[in-house]
Amino acid sequence: MAASKKKHSYFLDPFGCVKNQVDAENMMSRLNNAGWQCAGDAEQADVIIVNSCGFIESAKKESIDAVLQWRKFYPGKKILLAGCLSQRYAKELPGLLPEADGFIGVEEQEKIAEKVSVWKNSSADLQKQNGSTQIKTKTLTTGERPLLSLPGSAYVKISEGCNNNCSYCAIPLIRGSLVCRTVPDIVKECRTLLDRGIKELCIIGQDIGAYTKEEKKINHRLPELLKAISALNGNFWVRLLYIHPDHFLPEILDIMENDIRFLPYFDIPFQHASAKILHAMNRKGTKDNNLKLINTIRAKLPDAVIRSTFLLGFPGETDEDFDALLGFQEKANLDWLGCFTFSREEGTTAYSMKNRVSAKTAIMRKQAIEEKQAAITEKNMDRFTGKTLEVLIEEKIDSSEDAGTIWLGRLYCHAPDIDGCAVITGSKDNLQAGTIVKCKVTARRGFDLEVQI
Repeated sequence: MAASKKKHSYFLDPFGCVKNQVDAENMMSRLNNAGWQCAGDAEQADVIIVNSCGFIESAKKESIDAVLQWRKFYPGKKILLAGCLSQRYAKELPGLLPEADGFIGVEEQEKIAEKVSVWKNSSADLQKQNGSTQIKTKTLTTGERPLLSLPGSAYVKISEGCNNNCSYCAIPLIRGSLVCRTVPDIVKECRTLLDRGIKELCIIGQDIGAYTKEEKKINHRLPELLKAISALNGNFWVRLLYIHPDHFLPEILDIMENDIRFLPYFDIPFQHASAKILHAMNRKGTKDNNLKLINTIRAKLPDAVIRSTFLLGFPGETDEDFDALLGFQEKANLDWLGCFTFSREEGTTAYSMKNRVSAKTAIMRKQAIEEKQAAITEKNMDRFTGKTLEVLIEEKIDSSEDAGTIWLGRLYCHAPDIDGCAVITGSKDNLQAGTIVKCKVTARRGFDLEVQI
């Protein structure tokens, strides 16, 4: 009997946001369906794929550094740069980054199996093995893709691109204008993931509040989508992420109130509070409107948890503008807050704006916001002490005679990877990662919550 041929293998090194993670998962699915095998580490792989981020300067550098490091470690392997960075600099990168053997942007990901096979080895043997360089793969079923999330959780991307055109943002340059999936297609993916045992569906897009039936038309349909997901059976969580405040639809609060599987967790990137800076960012909202939105959410859903993002050091930001943001932060009383400093991105409107803020000043302002937020978050997390809640169990981290078995998980107030976590104490060896169980919050430890089952 002839020995079976060894499968070609790949190793995927992921960077960037969770939207990029879904792209990576879909690329893995296409490669697997084409007969490739995912290697446990780069040493075992024929091809190393760096799925890059191209959003801001620090992220771009991180992705490029990864290519340079892999080339240093494995001078003889094929290295491919995929994702946002390859899409944004498709013309420039081949001449600037010879350490990469090939590039594939977000618009070409459907051809990943074909391109990787050609880049890996264009010899006659491979051509003969495959019949041609046109690799045939099974139809991609998004809900059946490999998942890079911790057990029990999956991201469901409902749209691609963005029409908001914030003056500092390169996303439309990379991913284009808003394109939305159909409600039946999204619900089918959700059902498939639930059938696999997924307990948390994280609904994502650049701005899920802008989910619409027709491109370039303000015909928002997020409530319709949520009602369709609500019709699914089972005990699971639905977490809504990234709703632009200008597109927040109060109707979704009624849906969430009637179906407690929709977690009262909101990620709303306000970015700033100064009227001048918000206008320069091309954002329609105002400080007062955004505070009103926060109050509306909390009045309807008293247990709501609100996360936001602030951008510091935008061109023209004065001490007065920064004071306005500090005042907003105090009044908003946000549960979680992420901050980043302005990155001057070519091709964006803000790239050529005058009165740039020094990097030192931007960093100082960022640190001031973060220091102030630490106390706010800790106080807000205190309110969970003594409550009985559900916890999604993710991983076991320790087991000893002194400490017993310690597990990590998340409550509804914790979005994956960005917030704190639930530390499950006590001797519980019989827990299973990826399941939801009842727990009691016993204490706050920093930003984390200690719970017992």
